[in-house]
Amino acid sequence: MIKRRLNELDLLRFLAAMAVVFFHYAFRGYAKGDMSEMPYPLLAEPAKYGYLGVELFFMISGFVILMTASSNNLKAFFISRVVRLCPAFWVCCTLTFLITLAIGQPRYSATVYQYLINMTFLSDLTGVLPIDGVYWSLFVEIQFYLMISIVLGLRKIEKIETCLVLWLMISATAEILGFEKLRSILITDYAAYFTAGATFYLVWAKGFTKTRVALLAGALALACYTAIAWAQLLEPKYSTQYDSLIVCSIIVVFFAAFFLIATNRTGTVGTLNWTVLGTLTYPLYLLHQMIGFMIFNIAYPAVNPHLVLWGTLALMISTSYIIHKDIEVPFASLLKKSLSQSFTRVRTWL
Repeated sequence: MIKRRLNELDLLRFLAAMAVVFFHYAFRGYAKGDMSEMPYPLLAEPAKYGYLGVELFFMISGFVILMTASSNNLKAFFISRVVRLCPAFWVCCTLTFLITLAIGQPRYSATVYQYLINMTFLSDLTGVLPIDGVYWSLFVEIQFYLMISIVLGLRKIEKIETCLVLWLMISATAEILGFEKLRSILITDYAAYFTAGATFYLVWAKGFTKTRVALLAGALALACYTAIAWAQLLEPKYSTQYDSLIVCSIIVVFFAAFFLIATNRTGTVGTLNWTVLGTLTYPLYLLHQMIGFMIFNIAYPAVNPHLVLWGTLALMISTSYIIHKDIEVPFASLLKKSLSQSFTRVRTWL
């Protein structure tokens, strides 16, 4: 049986990205007082929950990465991840660096060394500040890719369900008991989301089993636990209060959406083509924050805040489309070809 393309994932990607954008533009930038001079009280209250869009990204990643890895081909997996991550990141990081130099002062600054380290994806390991704060989630993603790569390298992808069970159990234990080293190595703060996404892929591909139902129940419980704990940490940081019921309800909605996708119950939504929205997501996520705040700080209060926010959002979306269409697609094609040829040469030498 040939599975259809899951158009819904493109829509979910876009919605997750927009949630993060509004979290930054309408709440986070001004709430902490260290990034943006422009408040946007009209959307601030709902937008403060938009950080959960990143958790939705991790669920999507769990689903898609396991789909990619299911071929049990480490080389193909590695190439697909490099091609997916690098071209857009290199372009967006470069743009953010140049714009920071041009208009970022005095609030924002960047150095050539910082930029070069960022371009290697090693800033988190080397302790160098990211050019844009949103890059933190890329490092989490890369850790997840490395974990899947180990499973592929051991040729144990058929045992992924057992791996997910162990990861979830260890993560829950580490979170509850505060085992900091394990929490860092196994990215336990977000293990529930990756596990849930991967399990929903297994449900979509092979159907429900008792183990998969237990995995999803455990992932939902751990996701709510970690999300409430994280919201409590954010409250003093942003001088606000988060409703635990709302936080958990949003996570339940994420799980419900994936249940509908995994069981092919999305109806008309699943038949529509959301590809264009999906292609905007990655460059939009990488570009919007720092550049947006720099525009806010230059334009406000001279320009109406509604015009500033919505105009900046339109600029970010249109720029993201151009980056994807004119840079990311052709560059990704060349990179994929180059990497494939390099692997072939290495195999020949060996």
